[in-house]
Amino acid sequence: MIEVGALSKIYRDKKKGRFAAVDEVSFSCRPGEVYGLLGPNGAGKTTTLRMLSTAIKPTSGTARLADIDVVHHPSKVRSLIGFLSANTGLYGRLTPREVLRYFGRLFGMTEAKIKNRTEELADLFTMREFLERPCDKLSTGMKQKVNIARTVLHDPPVMIFDEPTSGLDVLTSRAIVSFIRRCRAEGKTVLFSTHIMAEVDQLCDHVGVIHKGRLHFDGPIGELRKHYGDNMSDAFVRIIGEDAEHDGLSAPPRGECA
Repeated sequence: MIEVGALSKIYRDKKKGRFAAVDEVSFSCRPGEVYGLLGPNGAGKTTTLRMLSTAIKPTSGTARLADIDVVHHPSKVRSLIGFLSANTGLYGRLTPREVLRYFGRLFGMTEAKIKNRTEELADLFTMREFLERPCDKLSTGMKQKVNIARTVLHDPPVMIFDEPTSGLDVLTSRAIVSFIRRCRAEGKTVLFSTHIMAEVDQLCDHVGVIHKGRLHFDGPIGELRKHYGDNMSDAFVRIIGEDAEHDGLSAPPRGECA
C-alpha cells in the first residue's frame, strides 16, 4: 500500500523566493484500489509521484510504499513499483523486444522469465506487429504501449502512472484503462495522475484533488459525488473554488480540466 503523510517539496528561486510545488499532502492507497490524483497542469501531481518513485527527495513529510520508507530505502521501493513518467523516453535504435530484454535484466529477471513476460505483454497490449521494429519508427501510441510494458515487466505490486493516456488515440487509451482495471482486479495498488475527468469516473475508488500543491479533497469517489454532484468537471471546479476561476478552469472542455 501507499501511505503519504504531510509530504512537501519546496524549491527556492532567486526571483520568486520560496515555492511549494507540493505542500503537506497526505493520502493513502490500498491493495486492490485505484487512487486518482486529479488536477490541472502544474498542480503538483508529477512532483508528488516523482517523490513516491524516489526520483526526487521530499523536503519534508513521509512516504511509505509497502511499509518501506522512500527516503531511507529507495532501492527497495524501486524493486516494488512500476513507475510510468509522463516524459519517459525510449532507446530509438532498439526494438520493443530489445527494450524489454534490457530492462528485464536491470530488474534481475532470468532470460526465460523475460521471454515469457514479453510474450504475455505483447498479447496484452497488441504489440506483436511492431515488436521487432525500431522504437524511433513507432507512433506515439505504440511507444506508450512499450513504455507501459517496460514499467510492468517485473510484475510489481505497486503501480504509479503519471497521466498514462495523455495525447493518445481512443483505442490506445481504452487499452490502458482496461489494463489499470486488470491491475486492480489482481489486487495491485494503483496510483495515477490525470486531468481527464472521464478516467476518474471510470476507474477511481478514491480521489485526491490537488491544486497549487495542496490537496483540496481526499476521499472515496462516492463521497465526492455525494457532496459535489455526479458531474466530475463541475465537482472539480467547486472543490478548488475561486482559484479555478482565476486560472481559467471554470469551463473544462470535453470532460477535461485545462
